[in-house]
Amino acid sequence: MQMIMEVEFPNEPFNSLVKKGTAGETLQRILADIKPSAIYFSEQDGRRGAFLLVDVPDPSRVPLLAEPFFVLLDATVKLRVCMTPEDLAKSGLDEIGNKLL
Repeated sequence: MQMIMEVEFPNEPFNSLVKKGTAGETLQRILADIKPSAIYFSEQDGRRGAFLLVDVPDPSRVPLLAEPFFVLLDATVKLRVCMTPEDLAKSGLDEIGNKLL
């Protein structure tokens, strides 16, 4: 299942990692393990953040995705199920609508 992973980095420890010159290395190590199909860095409410598209074949994989951000960067992580237009087309939305009428 595809999920959007929203990560918000607090100023610390990220500022300290930037000053030490290891922020990029830390992020690359995390991303190498997670292997997102897409990632976008952006600000979130005035803080550093990122949006990742990740595959979660089983709920037991969630800690593998989130824990590195929690432990290494003290980040906040949110996961949201997402669908492509093809996924939505397979959802049976029309049938559900017909049952509700």
